[in-house]
Amino acid sequence: MLTKTLFAVLLGALAAAQPPRAPARASIAKVDWIAGAWTGDGKGATFEERWTPPAGGAMLAVSRTLKGDRMVAFEFLRIVERDGGLVYVAQPNGRPPTDFVLTEVTADSATFENPAHDFPKIIRYAKRADGALEARVSDGGQRGETYIFRRTP
Repeated sequence: MLTKTLFAVLLGALAAAQPPRAPARASIAKVDWIAGAWTGDGKGATFEERWTPPAGGAMLAVSRTLKGDRMVAFEFLRIVERDGGLVYVAQPNGRPPTDFVLTEVTADSATFENPAHDFPKIIRYAKRADGALEARVSDGGQRGETYIFRRTP
């Protein structure tokens, strides 16, 4: 009989062994709902993302995380049209860019993946019914973090 821990490890290994999903076809207009200024908090920190509206085949953003009156992290972000699809480009703390390819898009969600990256492997944005923006980063298995943002003026 498998223990819960062993089952979770096997499930994670199976998820990691899955071949990468095919890129989804989409234009930048499909994710225009991400545009705006967003703020959330949790775990003793405040996090912000500010996304430009789509223009020229791209959206640009800056993100920062604050603890008290101190910035503890920042990130430069882009969503760009490339090869008939979209690519999410992340540069945490000014490091070199990492690409995540759009693999699924609906009217209210977008999933970007890079199975070769250490963490995260998946970045998913979703519009919630209450108007909030949900961002989830994960390894595709058990490890992940969810951020809930509210639109700020």
